[in-house]
Amino acid sequence: MIYKSLMALSWVVCRTPYRLLMGIGRVLGNLYYLFVKKERERAVRQMMEALHMTEAEARHTVRESFVNLARNVLEILYMPHLNERNFRQYIEIDHLEILKKALAEKKGVVILTGHIGTWEWLSAAFTLNGLPVTAIAKPQPNMQFTEVLNALRDTIHVEIFSRGTSELLAAARALKKGKILGFLADQDAGPGGAFLPFLGKTASTPMGPAVFSRKFSSPVVPAFILRQPNGRHKVVIKDIMRYEDTGDTDKDLFDFTARMTKIVEEIVRENPTQWLWFQKRWNTKPEEQKKGKHHTVQAEEEAGR
Repeated sequence: MIYKSLMALSWVVCRTPYRLLMGIGRVLGNLYYLFVKKERERAVRQMMEALHMTEAEARHTVRESFVNLARNVLEILYMPHLNERNFRQYIEIDHLEILKKALAEKKGVVILTGHIGTWEWLSAAFTLNGLPVTAIAKPQPNMQFTEVLNALRDTIHVEIFSRGTSELLAAARALKKGKILGFLADQDAGPGGAFLPFLGKTASTPMGPAVFSRKFSSPVVPAFILRQPNGRHKVVIKDIMRYEDTGDTDKDLFDFTARMTKIVEEIVRENPTQWLWFQKRWNTKPEEQKKGKHHTVQAEEEAGR
């Protein structure tokens, strides 16, 4: 029932004028800000700590981030409307040649990104330009929501590997075939992550981009999609990054992850209304860190089998 209802909603959204849709998003975002007290207060607190804002400044910025989130949700439902002919009405890409140059190496490309802007549209910007995109996605608590998301992603030709399955092997095969593998690298990574400074506090950080880059000699390309004041989206592609092998695998993975984390942090600081401030980014404490051989090295070995 949920699946059919959301797909029906998507059908309606795709037939709604885009400017009207964004106006609806502003209304829904403001309502969300008013009604979800727990998430709102967590977002305000974390923004004040990270960006050294006053409470009034943080509340205003968080409200705008909720508006952006509501618009993101509507734009995800709008994805079936996007195609190779019309997507340039909504999305512009800065320096696509960097990504094409990385793909030309035939070693696959790891995309470093985060929950910034309408991140699902980042994939659309690439696939609708004829580039092969894959990603590892976390299943939603309700499987029907996962099925809806995957159905919508299918309309923009993204290949999804679901976490908790054989996603490591599937992702490894994708890179071997020279495809793009996207990573959302701004979530709490649990006890096995790399504990690094992020927005002023130590956070457990995913090491997946570094792990796969090392194993397959794949270049890493930071890419983010940002909502512009004129209502369009701009994909910002930064310079190619490469794993540096000194012979100390754990240190090299950690150092590369630290370099990438600084880039994500910089984007968040520059675009505070476009990040998910209520997520539990700092949930895992440094004292919870796993000791001994890093689990990501073990995961890397499994992916290469």
